[in-house]
Amino acid sequence: MSKLTSAQISHAKSLGFLQNRGTDCFSGRALTQNGVLSAEQLKNLAECAEQYGNGTVTFTTRLTVEIPGIPFEHIDDVRNHVAKQNMTIGGTGAKIRAITACKGTTCIYGNCDTQAIAEQLHHTFFEAWQTVKLPHKFKIAVGGCPNSCMKPSLNDFGIQAHIIFHYRDEHCRSCRVCAVEKRCPVHAAILENGKLKIDDSSCIHCGICSNACHFGAIEREKEPVFRIFVGGTWGKTTRMGTVLPQYYHLDEIERLLEKSLLWYRSNGYQKERFGAVIDRVGFEAFLSDISDDKLLEQKADILSLDIPTKEQ
Repeated sequence: MSKLTSAQISHAKSLGFLQNRGTDCFSGRALTQNGVLSAEQLKNLAECAEQYGNGTVTFTTRLTVEIPGIPFEHIDDVRNHVAKQNMTIGGTGAKIRAITACKGTTCIYGNCDTQAIAEQLHHTFFEAWQTVKLPHKFKIAVGGCPNSCMKPSLNDFGIQAHIIFHYRDEHCRSCRVCAVEKRCPVHAAILENGKLKIDDSSCIHCGICSNACHFGAIEREKEPVFRIFVGGTWGKTTRMGTVLPQYYHLDEIERLLEKSLLWYRSNGYQKERFGAVIDRVGFEAFLSDISDDKLLEQKADILSLDIPTKEQ
C-alpha cells in the first residue's frame, strides 16, 4: 500500500512524474523540443538515472525520455538536474503534449525540415500554452512525406509535407523505359502510346518522382505544401484524422493550428477529445469557423472561459 497521499501523487503527475505500478517511485518524463537530444543532454539523463532513478531510461512514442524508479523525495532533485542542460520534466495533463517529428530533416524521402518545424511549434504552442487548460490532451505531429512514419493522421493536429509538381508534356522524350513511371510508388505515372500521363486522382504528391526525369518533364515546385489532419486518435477509441480539403503553405500552419485550438477550447467538454468535438459539432461547422479570423479576435475571451462538463 502506498505511503503517499493521492494529493502527492496528483501533484507529481502534474509535474510530469508518473507513479510506477506497485511502488512509491515515479518515472520522470524529460521533454524534447522535436525528438532531438544532444550528446550532453543524453549524458545528463544517464547521470540522472544513475543518481536518482533505477539506472535505466525508456523512450516514449512522443519522443520523450522517461527515467523510472525515482523516489518521491527526489522529484525536485531530478527537475534541477535536467535543467542544467535546458531540459524540463512534463508532458502530462489536459493541454498540448510534446510535439513529435519524423526524421524528415535527414531522411531521403523527407520533403521538409520536420524537426525545425516541430521546434518552432514547440516554442509557439507547447511552451506558450503551458498554462492553458484544454478539454483533453492535444497531440501534434509533423511528418515529412506520405509514408506517414510519425502517423500524423492519428494525432489531434497532424502536419504532412507534400511536393507539388507540373508535368511539362513538351519535354517528354517518350523514353522506352520512363524513369518517372518506374519511380512512382502508387502507379499514378504511366506510359500511354509512348507518352507519360499523370493520373491526378491517384497521385499522392510524395515527391519521389520529382527528380526522376532527366529531360525536365517533371518540374518540381521549390517549396513543399502541407496536408493537415484534424481529430485523429488511437487506442480505446480510434478515429482517423479528417483531412482538410486543401494544401497549406508553411507560413499558414501556425494560424490554422491556433484557430483549431481556440475552436476546440470554445466547443469542447471536459475529457472530450478534439475529434469527438468535431464529430459532435460537425466538420463543416469547424471548417466554417476556422475560415476567418474571428476566433483569433476572440482569443482572450475564449481562454478565460471555464470548460464545461458534459452534464452542464
